[in-house]
Amino acid sequence: MTIDEFVSSSHILHRSFSERPLKIVAGDGIKLILENGKTVIDASCGPSVSCLGHSQPEIFDAITAHLRNDIAYVYSSSPYTNGATEALADMLLAYKPGDLSKAIFVNSGSEATDAALKLAVQYWHERGQPRWTHFIARKQSYHGNTIGALCVCGHESRREFYHDFMSPNVSFVDPCYAYRMKDQDESDEAFIQRLSREFEDEILRVGPDCVAGFIAEIVSGTTLGCLPAVPGYFKAIREICDRYDVLLILDEIICGMGKTGPDIQTIGKALGAGFVPLSGVLLQEKIFQALSSGSGGLAHGHTFQIFLFMEHLMLEERKIIKRDNLIERREYMGQKLEALLREEIGPLSLVGDIRGRGLFWAVEFALDKKAKTPFPGQVKFCSQVVKKSLKMGLNILGNLGHPGKYQVDHILVCPPYTVTDSELGDIISLLKIAIIETSRPFLAKQSTTIEGRL
Repeated sequence: MTIDEFVSSSHILHRSFSERPLKIVAGDGIKLILENGKTVIDASCGPSVSCLGHSQPEIFDAITAHLRNDIAYVYSSSPYTNGATEALADMLLAYKPGDLSKAIFVNSGSEATDAALKLAVQYWHERGQPRWTHFIARKQSYHGNTIGALCVCGHESRREFYHDFMSPNVSFVDPCYAYRMKDQDESDEAFIQRLSREFEDEILRVGPDCVAGFIAEIVSGTTLGCLPAVPGYFKAIREICDRYDVLLILDEIICGMGKTGPDIQTIGKALGAGFVPLSGVLLQEKIFQALSSGSGGLAHGHTFQIFLFMEHLMLEERKIIKRDNLIERREYMGQKLEALLREEIGPLSLVGDIRGRGLFWAVEFALDKKAKTPFPGQVKFCSQVVKKSLKMGLNILGNLGHPGKYQVDHILVCPPYTVTDSELGDIISLLKIAIIETSRPFLAKQSTTIEGRL
């Protein structure tokens, strides 16, 4: 591999060594402004983070006002609380959605996953079940990049160097990946039954008296590409969890907040909208009651956990979302994005599947559309599409590494909630050109192969 000269001389250890990163100097709405004056449409929001775009004066003013007039930091283990954190928790949980009643705020999604796992283990200790420490997760999942979070990740290349650190108290079942896993003549109900049976069999194999929880993404992110479960899947999983007294932990860090009724829920990314790092763990009242009647406290926490300007920013963000009806607008614009993807991108020769929800969509590529044949891993077709798009001024995100058994070549299209009709049109136009140009050598090779057989 050729190491880029800038990356080699930089004092930052960049994540990619082979290419010089472009320097961003400012943001304007959903556009990134580069050092050379060029603009790039940000159609991925990072990994679905900057949901309000890159310029929100009200948020900047709220942060400045807080730092000028209030205290900046309160240690989470101190005997103090503060109005901003209490107000943020009230905003999220005032109506106890799904009986979720308490919140833990942390910085990153990985920290939220760690906190959720530790909370589950403490819950069972408080219940007099110290052996209940095993977690069941799903293959090709992603829950974060700390060692604790990686233990429940099914992403092979992210775990590759750290196998010796991985907990033996984790096992994996198949994801609800209907596009490649559902048999041709299999109904949704039969597919759900097959996955449910695998999950239940795994509980029985490990031993119901050992399983602390089941963790899953509601809509998979970068590993499987905006993959929603088949309708009815999580209802079946919930029933099995209830049958064997297994905690259901739902990771909604990248996809927002749903209503599936978890015992513990992690949230993040859009929570801080890219202006600050902010994630959280929400828990049911029964979890709190177990801790209350047991040790009387939470055996977890971080020094850098409660920066009050984060909560002020979140409160301002919620005001903007409510004022501008951005939740409703997200659904409306999401329908437009879906229609454009299906009309303009779906018919392309190497596009296998289009899936997602709201403004969170993915395009999966296939070497053979009818047979759903994936590209060989070394081809990195989606990375070529990402690079081609960037040259034309469009920022999208492809899959990051090898997730597991199924090679999933996909790109994410998840623009901010503030995206306009014309911006959606620009995104799709540029993406279409990038896919067509990237496809040409593969289609030419296929054509040559067919001609050679005739």
